[in-house]
Amino acid sequence: MKAIRHERLNETIHAETLPNGLEVCLLPKPGFSKTYAVFSARYGSADNRFRKADGSEVRLPDGIAHFLEHKMFEEPDGDVFRKFAARGASANAFTSFDRTSYLFSATRDVEENVEILLDFVQSPYFTDENVEKEKGIIGQEIQMYRDHPDWRVYYGLIGAMYAEDPIRIDIAGSLESISAIDKETLYLCHETFYHPGNMLLLVVGNVEPERLMERIRANQAAKRFGPAAHPERLYPEEPEPVHRPLSVVELPVALPKCYFGFKEKKPAAGTDLARKEAATRIMLDLLLGPGSALYQELYDDNLISDTFGFDVQVTSRYAFSMIGGDTRDPDLLIERVREGVRRIARDGFDKADFERQRRKRIGGFLRTFNSPEAIANEFTKHRFRGIDPFGWLDVYESLTPDDIRERFEEHVNWDRLAVSVVRNGERT
Repeated sequence: MKAIRHERLNETIHAETLPNGLEVCLLPKPGFSKTYAVFSARYGSADNRFRKADGSEVRLPDGIAHFLEHKMFEEPDGDVFRKFAARGASANAFTSFDRTSYLFSATRDVEENVEILLDFVQSPYFTDENVEKEKGIIGQEIQMYRDHPDWRVYYGLIGAMYAEDPIRIDIAGSLESISAIDKETLYLCHETFYHPGNMLLLVVGNVEPERLMERIRANQAAKRFGPAAHPERLYPEEPEPVHRPLSVVELPVALPKCYFGFKEKKPAAGTDLARKEAATRIMLDLLLGPGSALYQELYDDNLISDTFGFDVQVTSRYAFSMIGGDTRDPDLLIERVREGVRRIARDGFDKADFERQRRKRIGGFLRTFNSPEAIANEFTKHRFRGIDPFGWLDVYESLTPDDIRERFEEHVNWDRLAVSVVRNGERT
């Protein structure tokens, strides 16, 4: 096991890749009462096509990664939640575009809970009966989200931006797509994507690394896995322009919801990912963050509320911004944002404002180390995207006002703007 010391952060991560390919990372936090563990597969909702070693292609039903996540908690004698509860742990899971994560938090019996986590994720149990039952449960979830304004405005924007990329497909799939899922396909997905060589286990908390690692080694050595599948993931070619400039959905809402954002022409790769994401976040802080003049103007004119904010997605395959919240007038909001952007393009960003926002981002990064949950989720996300999870301090410190100006000119392109609105009206 290798201990990697990060002096400036006062953190030491202990890492080892086991013989079966499983990457294990342990981050001790002496004095913390809570320990958080996350066991993640490099497999998300967008991984719906792949090529097997024999050259044959497989097209998976939309929503199957999320379906698999649900079914992993079931065992022949019940569900796994009761095992965690008996050891004082709270368990959960989630599926994103590019990963599926299983997790628990606990204040005691950490080693035993880590073994429960490893065992249930590596021991699938699917039957015709329990798969059919789950279709009804997830079908209700899909129907519920169709009436959820925040969910609809979110996917409305992604669907407006992307014509082909599978991130435009709801993570849960559709009623039609999940009807095609059977136990054989679930076992195929598990065998293909849940091999230890495609997974990462991270434990953050008051743990003794050598002792816990020895327990993990023994657990994995007692199991037998076939060779890693190493599937070639297949994604369609995405056109550069947005799919459509506007998406409108009518639902009974008190105020319209409006999300807008810009689709990147050339997503970053490798070490440029972190710099592009960091620069975009600072740029949007300066443009539309709570400390900006434009934000205050929009707030004073009752065009935005404290629901207004932004997010940035940057990967090697896609990148976009997502900005917005509740507003009384989506059209006027977009018009006013255009005016504010034109002022920024003319006058530029204030250097003092840049320095303040950069320091705010550095402070936010440092604060994550006070939360085992934040550390674990951010670490896994960035590790899977080829970014050093501990390198953000250096990234933020290396940015200059010229970098932000360049990012502004590259990202804020009105030809690649998409808008999503959920407004009051008859249901679609």
